[in-house]
Amino acid sequence: MAQKIKTVLSDYNHRPWPIPTSPWRYYQEWLDLLFLHFQVDYELLRPLVPAELQIDQHESLCYVSLVAFKMKNIRPRNLPAFPPISDFYEINLRTYIDQDGKKGVYFINIEASKYLSALVAKKLSGLPYEKSTMLRDTQGYHNLNQERGFRLKTIFAVTDKIKIKSSLDTWLTERYCLYLDKPDGIYCFDIHHLEWPLFSVQLQECQLDYKTGGIHLHNENIGLIHYSPGVQVLAWDAVTIKPHQP
Repeated sequence: MAQKIKTVLSDYNHRPWPIPTSPWRYYQEWLDLLFLHFQVDYELLRPLVPAELQIDQHESLCYVSLVAFKMKNIRPRNLPAFPPISDFYEINLRTYIDQDGKKGVYFINIEASKYLSALVAKKLSGLPYEKSTMLRDTQGYHNLNQERGFRLKTIFAVTDKIKIKSSLDTWLTERYCLYLDKPDGIYCFDIHHLEWPLFSVQLQECQLDYKTGGIHLHNENIGLIHYSPGVQVLAWDAVTIKPHQP
């Protein structure tokens, strides 16, 4: 699926705002993604998101998504990938932000299958990576995070490509920045990739138990499900958008 970076940069009509004019800093591939989407109450979600960030809503509803995938070839610009660190499985729990018209995502939690990968990714990005026991077999994704009490076991089959995306399909996936809370302020990373290729999914088995704050994600409250073979991603340096008040 790899394409030349120049080709990826030349395809931008699907973006809601222009590609940054400064040089990109990091390359990565997000592959074999399973998206599990959930409606949640605003009152339960609000304490999990920094007060400076505005939670986005679709038709007056709030969402979080649990996304399992393979991170591959993550590397700084002009340096090669080092597979023992740059390739790993990841599960992130994210919600949706609309900050001054710039729609992005905020990660409530991020798990990685390799301890060293989690350590390096957290150090370089500031994102809340932690190690978990995770694998992908021929049937689905599996995760056990004993420290957090998180559990996921899936068996799924990918079906038809979604040729005409609903407004919710697009709202949940076409996000081109990440918001991050650091000790000195709120930051924003711009990213770029091609438009997501999305497929429908038959979820044949799911054992899910994720509790964070007042939100409890489990088998019975899964809403929409997507699958994507993946995208190549370029990321820019984080920019401070709101310093924390002393």
